[in-house]
Amino acid sequence: MLGWIDTHCHLDAPEFAADAPAVRQRATDAGVAVCVIPAVEAPAFEACRALAHRHGDAYALGIHPLYVARAGDDALARLDEALTRHAADPRLVAVGEIGLDHFDENLRQRPLDERQQLFFREQLKLARRHGLPVILHVRRAVDQVLKGLREIGVPGGIAHAFNGSRQQADLFLSLGFRLGFGGAATYERATRLRALAAELPPEAIVMETDAPDIPPHWLYATAGQRAQGQRQGRNEPGELPRIGAEVAALRGVAPPDWAARTSANAVAALPRLAGLINGG
Repeated sequence: MLGWIDTHCHLDAPEFAADAPAVRQRATDAGVAVCVIPAVEAPAFEACRALAHRHGDAYALGIHPLYVARAGDDALARLDEALTRHAADPRLVAVGEIGLDHFDENLRQRPLDERQQLFFREQLKLARRHGLPVILHVRRAVDQVLKGLREIGVPGGIAHAFNGSRQQADLFLSLGFRLGFGGAATYERATRLRALAAELPPEAIVMETDAPDIPPHWLYATAGQRAQGQRQGRNEPGELPRIGAEVAALRGVAPPDWAARTSANAVAALPRLAGLINGG
């Protein structure tokens, strides 16, 4: 058994600044073999790389659409330089987190929409040039992201936090992508997402936490509960086995079998993970 692979974990987030080693140890104790730490902006590149090396994990380098507004004019050049400098690093497994976000009102307006479109397309070109898969942020922009992928082919990757239709899922799969499922699939009200988690081909899905974001239902506090003083639980990579077990239950398979299947899918999506797993 490979153990669980958390294909999307922001271990460099400020929420983990005080106790990242303890957070990562809890994940190891829970059975998480590898976390993939995607950068969100150029100033975070070296921190993500250092965390991956410190904890035996993997990392990706990219500029998130929510960060393009504050990205410097040299950000894409800095990404290209970092990808070149670390090309031989076996822990660098993808370009990411990149993509499009049409949920944020500001990002839907010019000139920011044009800027995020530019950053997305240029980062796809960098991924193609460096021969790396991509980790995609796709929020209310599935069709636009698919259009970009069809026009600028890359070596596959992961559509993180997938929440599209079955037709859109099939289109990603046809382009060589796997689909990331995490805490959102643990909510009973997420009927369409849970149906997808149950019915997609077994080779389609990878597991993720997006920690500290997208908490599973057992960590979520409603607005009313927060008003009464209950704190929102912090999502951690150590929650992945429980999240994975819920998805496994939807599919009617044993959690160890689902861990092995989805971790093999992660390696297929991000091939450099194979060296990390096989090399211990």
